[in-house]
Formats: sequence, C-alpha cells, structure tokens
Amino acid sequence: MNEERRQKLIDLIEELESYRGRHTELVTIYAPAGSNINNLGTQLSSEQSTAMNIKSKATRTNVKDALERLIRHLKLYKQLPKNGLALFCGNVSKKEGQPDIKLWAIEPPQPLNTKFYRCDQTFVVDPLKAMLESTEVYGLLVMDRKEATFGVLEGKAIIKLKHLTSGVPGKIKAGGQSAQRFERLTEEAAKEFYRRIADSLKDLFYKMPKFKGWLLGGPGPTKEEFLKEGNIITELKNKLIATKDVGYTSEEGLEELVKNSEDVLQQEEVVKEKQLLNKFFTMLGKQKSKVAYGLEPVKKALEMGAVDTLIMYVKTHKKIQKDLKEKAKSIAAKVEFVSDETPEGLQFKNLSGIGAVLRFKIDNS
Repeated sequence: MNEERRQKLIDLIEELESYRGRHTELVTIYAPAGSNINNLGTQLSSEQSTAMNIKSKATRTNVKDALERLIRHLKLYKQLPKNGLALFCGNVSKKEGQPDIKLWAIEPPQPLNTKFYRCDQTFVVDPLKAMLESTEVYGLLVMDRKEATFGVLEGKAIIKLKHLTSGVPGKIKAGGQSAQRFERLTEEAAKEFYRRIADSLKDLFYKMPKFKGWLLGGPGPTKEEFLKEGNIITELKNKLIATKDVGYTSEEGLEELVKNSEDVLQQEEVVKEKQLLNKFFTMLGKQKSKVAYGLEPVKKALEMGAVDTLIMYVKTHKKIQKDLKEKAKSIAAKVEFVSDETPEGLQFKNLSGIGAVLRFKIDNS
C-alpha cells in the first residue's frame, strides 16, 4: 500500500467513524475474497425480512432502505473483487425525520478473511484499521565483540529494542604462556557473548508478529564468527536476509545497517522515501533551478509543464492535494507522497511539505 492509498484509507475510516446512527441502522458488511456474491445477495434479502421485526417504524424503514440499496449495488458486480468487498450503508442524516442513506463500497488493499454482517449505531472499521499496520517487520542486529544492539524496521520506523555489552577484554601484547592463556579466556568470553546475543535474538524475533527476516551488521569478521559460534536456532538462521559491514554497533549502527541494506530492501517504503527525498535535497543544494518547493512555486512549475515528479507530504490539505494532483496529471508528471516518519520526511514537511523535481530549469525568483 503506497502512501497515497494509505492516506485515502485513513480518510475513509475517519469519515465512517464520524457517523453515529440514532438507532441500530448503520449496516456493515465484510465479504471475504473468494466468496459467492449471489449468496451475499440472498443473505441481504433474508436480513430485509428480519428487519420487519424492528419496532421503531423510522429505524425499520431506514434499515430496509439501506439493505435495498446494498442489494441493488451488488447487482453491479459479476463477482467479488479479488480482495473481497467492504460495504457500509445507512442513514447518516443529522436531521431527524429527513433520512440520508449513503453507501460506501471498498475493495480493501489486502484480502479479507472474515465474513461479517452487523447492523449497529456505528460502522465497524476495525478490519480496515488492521490493514494500516505494517505488514512486514525486519529484525536488525549490529554487533562486535564488545557490544550488540537490536532493533526493528517497521514500515519506515527504525526502533531500538535492546543493547548488550560483553565485558570481553581487549588484546594484550605480552608474550609467553600467560598471553596464550589470556587469549584462550578471551575467546571463551567472546563465544559466551555470541551465545547471549543468539538467546536475545530468539527472545526478540522468534515469535514476533509479521516478522519477515533479519539483517546483521558489524565491523570486520565478527559477524561471521557470531554466525558460526552463536548457536542460532535454525529457524532464525534461515531467515537471515543479509550481512553488511557497518562501522557502528550502537543505535547509530541500526540506521547504517538499513542504509547499507538498500539493495535487499528496495521494496520497503523507508528506502524508497529516503531515496526520493535524498535526490530532492541533493538537487536543492547543487541544482536549485531544477527543483521547486512551496505551494506557489510548485503550482507555477506545474502550470509551465516543468514538473517531472510532484512530491507532497501525505497530510497536505485535501483540497490542495487534489488541485496539485490534477495539474500533475494534465502534464503526465509522477506524484509521490511521503510521511514524516523518517528524518528526511520530517525535513521535507518542515520545508512546506510540497516540492517538485523539474524536467527543465525555471526561474524560481
């Protein structure tokens, strides 16, 4: 789900949650992917008969009207969309005695797995809200012999989870038997630290919901030593996605690990957003005439047909979004939405939240 579609779903959920029926007259239906649309129509017809038992005449009429409108709408489909269908219908009028029956039909961004029907004072939107959560979580580990830092990459957010220190002593230059014994004890301490890291790896990631895999980073050959000596359980070893050289083993190293893993995380939103905004800021510094930012300069660039890529902060005012998107569409410009969940995204938001990479230089004065 890209940022634009995600924001549309957020807006829809907020709108649906804003309505409250006077009685149980707001109908919610979730039809799962692969279900039979004819059976759904039959169920709604049956619910119409049940609605005849509602005591309040106004409520009875509103529920029957909502169900009738849903039945008519279903006849527009030969079969359900591939992800199923979410339907919301009911009287949303704020004036008693003046019904306003509205209907929303949404193909969700992910397959629906639950069959659901409810007639209540509110629309049920929890299944849609669940789809806003990140579908994949990546584990992060940066380590050497002295310390290890664990984190996760969830959506665009890099979150530190845990930090360990080893107490493994540094090497000494003294020779002889004492040095050999010291070296042996040092190696044993390092192996014990690797086992502690492996235990934490299991505790943090083994049963983590939506866990897709993990990335390992660190300086020098320590990473390979850990993989060999750490007694990592097979299930987690098989989920190791990439091993990368990084210079830090602190929280800063988590950021570096994600950056160095862009080649394996190309489909992750955080990488795409960072790449897009890094390009924008680089051009802003070196080729200022090839970018525009701020509402009026970007509108001017769009009207001149100069925009290659329009970039907007995802929470830009809806009317402004719509206006700029229409202008971009008329000149075949790409439209990208970004969040404020990355440092680059927050910087862009503070720079007005509206920018463009241009096809040709223009006078921005």
